[in-house]
Amino acid sequence: VYRPPKSNFDFDLSKFKGIIPAFYACYDDNGQVDKDRTIALARYLFGQDIVGLYVGGSSGEGIYQTVEERKKVLEWVTEANQSFHKSIIAHVGCNNTKDSQELAKHAQDTCHVDAIASIPPIYFHLPAYSIADYWTSISRAAPATPFIIYNIPQLAGVSLTKDLLEAMFDSCPDTLIGVKNSSSPTQDIQMWREVAMKHYPDNVDDKFIVFNGPDEQLVSGLVIGANGGIGGTYAAMPKLFIKAYQCVLGEPTDNTMATNI
Repeated sequence: VYRPPKSNFDFDLSKFKGIIPAFYACYDDNGQVDKDRTIALARYLFGQDIVGLYVGGSSGEGIYQTVEERKKVLEWVTEANQSFHKSIIAHVGCNNTKDSQELAKHAQDTCHVDAIASIPPIYFHLPAYSIADYWTSISRAAPATPFIIYNIPQLAGVSLTKDLLEAMFDSCPDTLIGVKNSSSPTQDIQMWREVAMKHYPDNVDDKFIVFNGPDEQLVSGLVIGANGGIGGTYAAMPKLFIKAYQCVLGEPTDNTMATNI
């Protein structure tokens, strides 16, 4: 397992604490990724009171797109963000390490994203040490960029565990900043925080962030310890999810929409 040298990275995680819509794939009438539609949707969402966008994940159909298509989409979203300066998290996971590393390097060096994320390899149920090597290799390809684990066992076929998360703290002590948790049990959020607290007992919320994944569980996820939310339907109704977030962790002026979620 690769173990990078210790560095003095001190990432600001406040930029991720809030509502982050998972960006939708935008195609033209012939099924090709479309620049104009991508930029139009990105500008609309950046204009909402969100803290950023999650690009290339499940809602973005990244797993079905080519490497070049994924690069184009991320570049277009980055272009749309020039006047908004919101956070961008690029999902770079592919079903092979080489393509994932290529996307990670592109996300860091060309698009200068705020963080990268990845699911584990899918189809074959790999052992934990192989998954750790895969994630570590991706993070190593973008060594100056924060790395987020994407836990979605119902689709990936494998689950993040406490031991695997500990292994990632060992191999990526400076770049690992959080987990996007899309497993059904909300108590998993608390479990990831408990692991992180062993490494950051005095300031875990400044060093590690857990994102609630299932949209319908946002409120319960925030109550049990999530610091933010990343979700597919956020892009369809961002104001509702922003209100829900404010109801739990902020200071809303009107909770009517939040309580109706």
